[in-house]
Parts: sequence; C-alpha cells; structure tokens
Amino acid sequence: MLLIVGLGNPGREYAWTRHNLGWQVAAYLADEWGIPLSKKGLEAVWGQGRVGGETVILAQPTTYMNLSGQAVSLLLAYFKLSPEHLVVIHDDLDVPQWRLKIVERGGSGGHRGVASIISHLHTEEFIRVKLGIGRPSPEMPTENYVLSHFPAGEAENVAQLIERAAQAVDCLVREGLAAAQNRFHGSNDLGENGEKGKRDKG
Repeated sequence: MLLIVGLGNPGREYAWTRHNLGWQVAAYLADEWGIPLSKKGLEAVWGQGRVGGETVILAQPTTYMNLSGQAVSLLLAYFKLSPEHLVVIHDDLDVPQWRLKIVERGGSGGHRGVASIISHLHTEEFIRVKLGIGRPSPEMPTENYVLSHFPAGEAENVAQLIERAAQAVDCLVREGLAAAQNRFHGSNDLGENGEKGKRDKG
C-alpha cells in the first residue's frame, strides 16, 4: 500500500499558485485512476483504490502548507503505514522550471510543507516527486513567488508538467522507483535538455 500526498494550500484563491502544483497533480491522478477524493477526515480529503495491483491512498491535506505534517502523520497512522510507503508531490525552487526530480530522501530544501512532514515523522526517508518552478527575480521575496499565480502565458507548460508528474507517479506505483527515475527524472516535454502559525501558507 502507498500513501500519495499532493501538497498545497486550501482555498480557491490558491488553486493556480506555484505552491499548489502538488494538489493539482493529486487531482489529476484522482481523475486518471478513478479514485475520487471524496472522503474527508484526518485533516485531508482522500480516496482509496487500486492501481496496477497496488492499493493506493491518494490525498490532499486540508491544512495550510506549513502544517502538512499533521495530515500526513494522521493518514500514515490510520492506515498503519511507515514513511517508506509515503510519496509526497510538491513544488520545488531548486529544480529547474518545468523539470521533474524523483528522490528517496533528503532535507526540506526550505519547503515548509516538506519540513513539517519531516518534523512530524522524525525522518527524511520518504519519496518526493519534485516539480520545478524555478526561482523568482532577485527583487521578489520567495514567499511571494511561491504564492503567486502562474501567468496565463504559462498555462500550457503548467498543464504539461502536471500531466508528466502524474505519469511519473503512475509509473512509480506500477513499476517502482527505479523505473520512474529512469523514465522521468529530470525530463520535460518542452524541448529543453508565509505568515507564521496557523495561516502560514508558504
């Protein structure tokens, strides 16, 4: 069994922001796999189904980003899973824009959602599917950048990245981590080799 979590902030105003790419991939997979995110609880919306013979729990935390670890730890405990069965999908500033990176472990890289998960689980040993969003211009604060909306002119690139990430997760579930890394790690289809506390969105 795998727990697959797409990170993001709740609320319509954040739906098209860079920080919500993980949420969007989870929503895409819900449609592709026929696993509706119709269950509410454990500080998440989630669904359960089977993909390629593997039982999958697909979830979007309903906490703000910096509290993502609360939802992830509750879901893991509820399904009696260890962190090695966890896959987290999230935006990443250090991955080149529109690229994918799939890793087994590592630090948070400054991502508050990932940092919250590491803090709650007391381990960095879980799979991440990182979606490259590039970095802001020097004059723009990082928090403003990740919470900003994608420009309309980037809609096609965003859609391709979401689809590619969903394909990578599907491959990971069906064929394993090595196959997903070999096929999707670092690739793209573009022709190129917050406020602290409860309401912290960044």
